[in-house]
Amino acid sequence: MAEEKHYMTFEGKEKLEKELEFLKTERRKEVVERIKVARSFGDLSENSEYDSAKEEQAFVEGRIQQIETMIRNAEIIEEDKDSSVVSLGKKVTFKELPDGEEEQYVIVGRAEADPLEGKISNESPMAQSLIGKGTGDQVIVSTPGGDMKVEITEVQ
Repeated sequence: MAEEKHYMTFEGKEKLEKELEFLKTERRKEVVERIKVARSFGDLSENSEYDSAKEEQAFVEGRIQQIETMIRNAEIIEEDKDSSVVSLGKKVTFKELPDGEEEQYVIVGRAEADPLEGKISNESPMAQSLIGKGTGDQVIVSTPGGDMKVEITEVQ
């Protein structure tokens, strides 16, 4: 079975690489130390500090595996020369019709998505509705809250 591609910008890949380095070099050591300290408390069967540290260790190791997989299967988003069409890596500005405020998002891969930072996944309903459209286009976006109509005002 072929592994799924993880679309990301070059900056997004660098950010993941830094997080991976931190988890492997610093966080792992911190968790191992917590486990050692918790073991020194004695009986492990009723040792909540030990249980907590082991859970944290499992989380850290799982995150390391997840990041390694994303980096291994990363596909860097190439800059598209056609700036008039919404695509991966583009910043799109749109407004909800008839009289909504303008919103602006960069369309990125799932690994980089962070709506609070203005980055939405290419797999989101909003991005899927906007991809392939251009400035001035009106688009119907199906959301869990119902359909909304937006107009694309700028693509960068």
